[in-house]
Amino acid sequence: MTASPVNRLRPRRSCLAVPGSNPRFLEKAQGLPADQVFLDLEDACAPLAKEGARHNIVDALNNGDWTGKTRVVRVNDWTTHWTYRDVITVVEGAGPNLDCIMLPKVQDAQQIVALDLLLTQIEKTMGFEVGKIGIEAQIENAKGLVNVDDIAAASQRLETIIFGPADFMASINMKSLVVGEQPPGYPADAYHYILMRILMAARTHDLQAIDGPYLQIKNVDGYREVAGRAAALGFDGKWVLHPGQVDAANEVFSPSQEDYDHAELILDAYEWCTSEAGGKKGSAMLGDEMIDEASRKMALVIAGKGRAAGMTRTSKFEAPEA
Repeated sequence: MTASPVNRLRPRRSCLAVPGSNPRFLEKAQGLPADQVFLDLEDACAPLAKEGARHNIVDALNNGDWTGKTRVVRVNDWTTHWTYRDVITVVEGAGPNLDCIMLPKVQDAQQIVALDLLLTQIEKTMGFEVGKIGIEAQIENAKGLVNVDDIAAASQRLETIIFGPADFMASINMKSLVVGEQPPGYPADAYHYILMRILMAARTHDLQAIDGPYLQIKNVDGYREVAGRAAALGFDGKWVLHPGQVDAANEVFSPSQEDYDHAELILDAYEWCTSEAGGKKGSAMLGDEMIDEASRKMALVIAGKGRAAGMTRTSKFEAPEA
């Protein structure tokens, strides 16, 4: 059975974490405007609650209304004894209603390969479409970051590389207890190298890059500031731990209306100027701005984010008179 093409670049401005052990939260998450919801079997579930949470998640995926959302389950990492049973129970039970498996604490490419093989065996055994379920890889320690290029290239199922700040800060002995905030005594951005390293690996392999959580859930302004830094670099989205963070994430990782309109105008203008009617030119003027192929590539990024966010144009391209 051959894999069908899968859209790996799904909208992920807001990635909402939901404890798999809490049926009330599982139900509430379905009505929130998050692009992605990941049902968690790892840190959000106590050890004694993990087995029951697997079945809660299967029931929620099969019977809930997740319309418009990317449906993800975060399993436990490969150093635990829970991982294989997490994957088997969830994928066998709800595979057709699942988009991705998130693997935390990824340290090397072989951990991604092992998950890929397990998913393939389950899909073949159950008669599911092979290759449809994607993988999200969470980088949470120094070894994972050092190996992030190999990790990003490990499987065609990969869709995202995610920064996990809390465990990462602990792994490098960072002098801070506030996840996502700058450590005292360092005047620059302590996360810049980490975020850029993840972003370069992701973009090299056409993957999305997602920033991790901000734990001060009532400080929406703080969330917005931290999310804005990641968005400015080019990240595609950020985790949300509380419904109050969802709107902020969707706003920060969407282009402004002005930028979206401008990007669509650039695309229209470039298409026209390179056409027969436009004189088959490689560059042209859009108002006072010269546009060319590089402009088109930049505009594609902004327009793509706007379209994914469901934005509507408020301007229209008018071909200049001859």
